[in-house]
Order: sequence, then C-alpha cells, then structure tokens
Amino acid sequence: SSSFVVLPKNNSSSDVMGDSAVWGAMKPFVTGSISGMFATCCIQPIDMVKVRIQLAAGSGKAEGPITVASNMLKNEGLGAMYKGLSAGLTRQVVYTGARLGLFDKFTELSKDPSGKPSGFGTKALCALSAGGLAAIMGNPADLALIQMQADGMLPPAERRGYTNVLTAFQGILATEGAAGLFAGWLPTSTRAMALNFGMLAFNAQAKEVLQGVGVSGAPLTFGASAIAGFFASFFSLPFDFVKTQMQKQKKDPVTGEWQYKSSMECVTKTLAEGGPLRFYAGFPTYYVRIAPHAMITLIAQDQVKKFWKANGM
Repeated sequence: SSSFVVLPKNNSSSDVMGDSAVWGAMKPFVTGSISGMFATCCIQPIDMVKVRIQLAAGSGKAEGPITVASNMLKNEGLGAMYKGLSAGLTRQVVYTGARLGLFDKFTELSKDPSGKPSGFGTKALCALSAGGLAAIMGNPADLALIQMQADGMLPPAERRGYTNVLTAFQGILATEGAAGLFAGWLPTSTRAMALNFGMLAFNAQAKEVLQGVGVSGAPLTFGASAIAGFFASFFSLPFDFVKTQMQKQKKDPVTGEWQYKSSMECVTKTLAEGGPLRFYAGFPTYYVRIAPHAMITLIAQDQVKKFWKANGM
C-alpha cells in the first residue's frame, strides 16, 4: 500500500497545530485544496482537449480527441495544453477546498449519535449541498479558466489575450462588471452538484460496501475512487456541456445579444440542433479527464489526511 514518508516531527509545533481549534476548522478545506491542485496539475492537458471538443460540438463540428490534441500541438505548441493553469489552480484552492471541506463537515454534522453510518440519502444530500455552494464560490476562477482555454479558437481580432488568472479577472471586470464574474453560475453549480453527487456520495458508499466484503488499504481507496470517478462523469457531463457553452459565449458584435440568454435556452437549442446525445459530446475524453481527476483527488485526500495524523496535526 502507498504511504507518505513521515519526517521526524517537531512535537511543539505539531502538537500546537493538532490542538488548535482554528487549524481543526481549516484542515478539511486545506486538505481539499492540496488534493485538487495536485490532481489538476496531472489532468490539465486532458481538460484542455475536452473543452475544445465541447466548443467545436457547440459550433456543430465533430472532432475526436486525437485530432484536437494534434491540431493544438501543431498550431499552438505544447504550452497550449497548460493554458489557464493559473486559473485552474485558483479554482481548485477555492472550489475543491470548499467542496471536500464542506462535505467532511456536513457528513460529520449528520452522523447518527449512535455511531451508525449515514445512509446513502444523507451522503447524497451532503454531496449536493457541498458541490452547489463550492461552485458558486469558485465560479470566477472557473469562468476565467474556460475563457482562457477557448481563446485559441477565436479569430485573432476577437481574442481576449488573457495571460493569467489576474488579467482574466481584470478583463472580465472591465467589460462586464463584477456580475460578469458570476456568468453561468447556475449551470456551474448544477453541474457541480451532479458531479459531487457521483463523486463524493458514491465514494463514501463504495468504501462502506468494499469494507464490508473485506477490502482494505490501497485497494479500498483505489476501488472506491474508481467507482466514484465513473458516476461523477456520467451524472455531470450534460451539465458541464451547458456550462461550457454559457461561459465561452460572447455578445454578437452587431446586435449586442448573447447567443443564449439562459441555461434553459441553451438546453432547448442544443436539443433541437443535435438531440440529447449532443450533451454527451466528448464523453470518452470527459471520462478520461473526470475519472482520473476524481480518483487522484480522493487518493491524495486520503494520503494528506494520513500525513496530518502521522504528524500529530
């Protein structure tokens, strides 16, 4: 089984950390942030390809992941695969820190006084609540990430030219105001609720089931996270598609109108143009992006928790 190399601990500092009420309150959120950032560094190139496939599908084009990736490398270079990384990491600090931290807090608060494990319905409610709240908090960074990733697909004259998450925030504030940072918040939070329902509720439930049949250690962590990764992908992709279309759109230069005035208009137009399967455009790429990200995040979270415990924190 995998484990961290535990450094000799400084008793005075670690004991103070372990006994600190402030650290106790912060720890689930810090753990989530570290886990999400590590996973994002691993998965960013796949996420970039996934976004490009969805944007092409939104324009009525169908391109496979290999075609998209090879075109990006040929036309934009290797650096294009990590475009928006600063926004992605900022999003993980806020969004994944909040969703994993809130889920831990909510499940702790909802525990049965007798010590009996919470039912699946309770786990699902905790996951949905944590995902929705965290997504609203992380929406500005998520919006910046989508716009930076979409920039290379626009004609040169229409490109925003953001170089990092701060210039993206400045550009959005200058053109659309503070409310612009929360564009697409409804599909973003809905998608996050679906993803976290699949990821966190199924991970917790799968751990209980696997433990019940004698699985433990690394196989338990890996098996539960693999199950969670599949359900996270399955439940969230349609919402992710709508979120991407809403966040990447620009006002028509002639009419000044948005392509979609609401998430529901995006849903109805997409259904009319491509049917329900249009929402699953890029599912193989999305699965390869979401499932490993979910698995790496959950495995990293377990390891970080072990690290805190081993060092008295």
